[in-house]
Amino acid sequence: MMLNRGSFSDQSVEPLIGVIDAGTRTVKFCVFRTEHTKEVARYTVDIATHTPEEGWSEQDPKEILSAIRTCMEEVVKSLGHQANHIVTLGITNQRETTIVWDKTTGEPLYNAIVWNDIRTDSTVDLILSKVPDGNTNYFKSICGLPISPYFSAFKLKWLMHYIPKVKKAVKAKKCLFGTVDTWILWNLTGGVNGGKHYTDVTNASRTFLMNIDLLNWDPQLLHAFNIPVHVLPEIKSSSEKYGCIAEGFPLEGVTISGILGNQQASLVGQRCLKEGQAKNTYRSGCFLLYNTGTSKVSTQGLVTTVAYKFGNSPTVYALEGSVAVAGAAIKWLRDNMGFIQDVQKDTESLAQEVFNTGDVYFVPAFKGLYAPYWRKDARGIICGLTAFSTKQHIVRAALEAVCFQTRDILESMKKDCGIPLSKLHVDGKMTANNLLMQLQADISGIPVIRAESEDITALGTAMAAGAAAGIEIWDINREERELVPSHTFLPTSTSSERNARYTKWKMAVERSLGWALPKRTSAMTDERYRLLASIPGSLFFITSFGLIALSEFLSAGQ
Repeated sequence: MMLNRGSFSDQSVEPLIGVIDAGTRTVKFCVFRTEHTKEVARYTVDIATHTPEEGWSEQDPKEILSAIRTCMEEVVKSLGHQANHIVTLGITNQRETTIVWDKTTGEPLYNAIVWNDIRTDSTVDLILSKVPDGNTNYFKSICGLPISPYFSAFKLKWLMHYIPKVKKAVKAKKCLFGTVDTWILWNLTGGVNGGKHYTDVTNASRTFLMNIDLLNWDPQLLHAFNIPVHVLPEIKSSSEKYGCIAEGFPLEGVTISGILGNQQASLVGQRCLKEGQAKNTYRSGCFLLYNTGTSKVSTQGLVTTVAYKFGNSPTVYALEGSVAVAGAAIKWLRDNMGFIQDVQKDTESLAQEVFNTGDVYFVPAFKGLYAPYWRKDARGIICGLTAFSTKQHIVRAALEAVCFQTRDILESMKKDCGIPLSKLHVDGKMTANNLLMQLQADISGIPVIRAESEDITALGTAMAAGAAAGIEIWDINREERELVPSHTFLPTSTSSERNARYTKWKMAVERSLGWALPKRTSAMTDERYRLLASIPGSLFFITSFGLIALSEFLSAGQ
């Protein structure tokens, strides 16, 4: 049954805005009062991530939808009659995660390939082999991005090549592609019965297929990946009416009017709406966005991305630096090493038991390094260990690694923009760690301003959705609005101290590079290695094809 909405013209009824937040580990539905930063209600469901092979990361698209339905039902139930006052919805999502489905049945053709999945190394190598000098920045002038497994086009290309169901559906023109926002929107607005196949500019800018200037799918990039345009969604702005929730879902008939990738939503929620303002989000990964206004600049290993576009207003761009492993490093210390029991409680307390890291440095490049290095051959390394090193030193080094990686990005942004950042707005679960925030201020040398609002990402999405709801229920540009409460951490280290430590960090990063060798071919199995090793007097060495006996190599060259 369709809920009866409260009228905007009724001054006794305060409109509410709902937000679907589909993150990497959780799905949430929350509700805000207009022009307020605190949530009225929320409900969260964890979603599972599957790792069928090393470096792979997948999720069930239907589980994501089921979690959304559960969250919406629980919030509607908790609000009671107040749910009638929800006048519009926004969607924010984990970016780059790739989903393909059959438009005639609505069934996913494969699991969602998550943003941090690195199975597409071979696809990257294939694309690099086709560009002059294997230049990773060859297409950067078109899409703003370096060639990397990170972006959606490489995941879609892999699916089209390796998954027969996808290949067949593409050929039959029955396959639809989308990032998580598109999958959610298509299903909520009707699915096979007229669902809207749209995405917004922020998510489209992360696919490697959108022209960063024209904001449309670029023919040259589609040709390079051999991706037909009919599988792609239509690109919309971040704040406009996309459609209404269809029958069968909670809040039937409510308009969906805002879509933002989660990091861009955080930028909006932090009110970094002016050129030169920046924010960093600390979660499983780390994402630093710097508002560059209507200009697009990046020569220092950062990516150019769309920050937001509200309706017909000019497009606002951002520089972005992405850190693949931040909070994930702490979870690794818990799950793989057993150093801590509770990520939230133990990390800060253990790290505070020592005054420094004892000169230990931890580069958590578990799946390579993102900005500004873009080295998929990097792997994690802990160096500087002595007989006196303890788990406390390593835990503290893991926290410092997050801060050093952030400084890497800040240094690149300074070179790109010519002006050093004067302060850094921060949000995300990890920011609850006061020691981490102080370390960030000390290592970067600038004040760190932590938002005290529970969820800046959802807030930014509510702002975008509210701005497009037809009546000014959320004026993005109003300065006198309720400000997001914050707490500031000031640097306590000297310039020489932080620079000396940063120099050692760079040394550690250098040692992490080049560890990931190409996978051996099927012919070079472990059994073959064992047999070769049993040959008396044989000498072996490592090549790009694996472990080869010297005699075998010489005979192969004759």
